[in-house]
Amino acid sequence: MLYALLAIAVLVLLVTWLKLNPFIALLISSLTLGAMVVAGTGALTMAEVLKAFQTGFGNTLASTGSIIVLGVVFGKLLAESGGAGVLAKQFIRTLGPSRIGLCIILLALCVGMTTWFAVGLLLILPIVITLAKETGQPFLRLVLPLLSFLSVMHGLMPPHPGPVIAIDALHADMGKVILWALVLGIPVAAIAGPFFAKLAVKRVDVATPEFVPSVSAGQTLPTFGITLFTVLLPVILLLTGTLVELLQAKEALWGKVGTFVGHPVVALLLSVLFAMWAFGKRCGRSAGELLKFSEQSVSGIGMTLILVGAGGGFALVMRTAGVDKQLAEIAASAGLPLLVYGWLVSAFIRVATGSATVAITVASGFIAPVLAAHPGTSPELMVISIGCGSLFLSHLNDSGFWMVKECLGLSVGQTLRTWTITETLIGFSGLGMALLAEQILKLIG
Repeated sequence: MLYALLAIAVLVLLVTWLKLNPFIALLISSLTLGAMVVAGTGALTMAEVLKAFQTGFGNTLASTGSIIVLGVVFGKLLAESGGAGVLAKQFIRTLGPSRIGLCIILLALCVGMTTWFAVGLLLILPIVITLAKETGQPFLRLVLPLLSFLSVMHGLMPPHPGPVIAIDALHADMGKVILWALVLGIPVAAIAGPFFAKLAVKRVDVATPEFVPSVSAGQTLPTFGITLFTVLLPVILLLTGTLVELLQAKEALWGKVGTFVGHPVVALLLSVLFAMWAFGKRCGRSAGELLKFSEQSVSGIGMTLILVGAGGGFALVMRTAGVDKQLAEIAASAGLPLLVYGWLVSAFIRVATGSATVAITVASGFIAPVLAAHPGTSPELMVISIGCGSLFLSHLNDSGFWMVKECLGLSVGQTLRTWTITETLIGFSGLGMALLAEQILKLIG
């Protein structure tokens, strides 16, 4: 355990102090841990350490890479179609101007289910700015709910990278994770967003920034119905596999078909193909433009994919060194609920490195063997707990912190008093909701 803590300290120093590329930092930290184990116990060789890192790197990307790539392509198609604006206008017409806050929440949920946080923020922010100017409501009262719901969807909802990594490492059911992400994530986001916003507007004075939406004048927009259906399609397909399992119909013909289309890769592939028609061909986009969109989206996540793999490599080196056994013993002796334990590991790495992806990857690798030894804990709730921990306390070492600061036109102090508190509330309330759900499951069972 001492070696593991020293290796994590090396990782933190390399990323935060020396500003080293996170992939290189993860590789050096893995080698540092291996070298300490070799020198201290002789239980491993450096060749075995390198093999463990490479194996963990490859295995993690093999199971999650396709889902991440398809997910980001889907998000890019939604972004380029102008679908977010279509959803917003229809929500406002349906719910009325007096329910602007609810409109923003629904929009954040629909867009945030399949698009990354950064993409969702850039898509919806112009709409929020326009609504703030037209209604005269404080900007923070509208934008903080947007941030909280987008963040929760990004941290808990597949096909986003973090949940996908955790689901694979913990052998959780993706359909059940989606259900829990909605049931628990919505109240968590409500606490960190709309409720906190009422307090924040009294203490932080933020002007509405200038932002002009960029939509081509001659661009054909998708209809509301087709946009909403397309956004929800991957969720519907993913839940199909869960429904087959709940009805115990795997041997029936429709059950086999449902299991196949409910597989994450197949569900996202079908959704992307449908989106290429709904957001592309149907809106007058050429095949060349669709190819360009997909290439741009994939090229933009190169470093994320590398970090996902490197985090998996670091986690496997930890397990190969025997850290998982020590963690299991500590968890048993400390008497902490496993959900708390997983959350603490994820939150610590998040605060130290500033990367939610690194936090959830390493924490999932840490907790997987401990969870396997304690089958009474729901792996789906563990995904939620670790995911909330990976969102905890975003501060100056997090790239998301600076993106929010610049997009919203805030000072560093204002960002700390708004965005950082929002993320902290998500972390704490998410853990509380997961623990509450665990107790309810025990009472039912």
